[in-house]
Amino acid sequence: MKEEIIMAGSGGQGIMFAGTLLAHAAMEEGLNVTYFPSYGAEMRGGTANCRVIISDENIGSPIVTNPSTLLAMNESSLQKFTPKVKKGGLIIVNSSLLKKELKTGGVEILKIPATELAEKLGDSRVANMVILGAYVNRRKIVSLERTVNSLSKVLGEGKKNLLKLNTEALRKGEKYI
Repeated sequence: MKEEIIMAGSGGQGIMFAGTLLAHAAMEEGLNVTYFPSYGAEMRGGTANCRVIISDENIGSPIVTNPSTLLAMNESSLQKFTPKVKKGGLIIVNSSLLKKELKTGGVEILKIPATELAEKLGDSRVANMVILGAYVNRRKIVSLERTVNSLSKVLGEGKKNLLKLNTEALRKGEKYI
C-alpha cells in the first residue's frame, strides 16, 4: 500500500497542521511516512500545500507529482492540483469555497462543506479537521481514533484548549461521509 497525498489551500487554513497530524497518526499506526511542506511567498493568505506519503514499505523520495488523493481547501488549489491526480484517485474539496462546478473524469470527487460544518461547531478555522476527518473515513489508512489520539501530541501543551474543538471537527468530517 502506498498513498500519496497533496493537501492544499491558503496560508492560515491549517494545511500544514492537517498534514502533520495525518503523518503523525500514520507513524503511530506503524506505517512509513514522509511529510514535505511548501509555503507561498506570503504566509497567511498565500498559497500553502504539503505532500504526505504513507506506505507499508520504504519510501524512496518525499516528492509527490501525481497524488492518489488531493485535499483542496480552496478553488485555486483545486484548479492547480486536480490535473495531477492519478486516474482512479480521490479529490476531497471544501465545497463551501467552491464557486465553479468541478469537472474531471476518472477521479472520485467528494464535496464537503467544511467551512459551513466548522462554523456550526463555532469556529471556521477547524475546516481543515473536517476535511481530514472525511479523508480518514473514506481512505481508512489510519483510524480516526489514532488521529484523535495524535491530536494532543501534535497540538502540544500550549494548545490543549483546542483539543476538544479539533476532535469534534474530525468527527464531524468522518460522519459527513
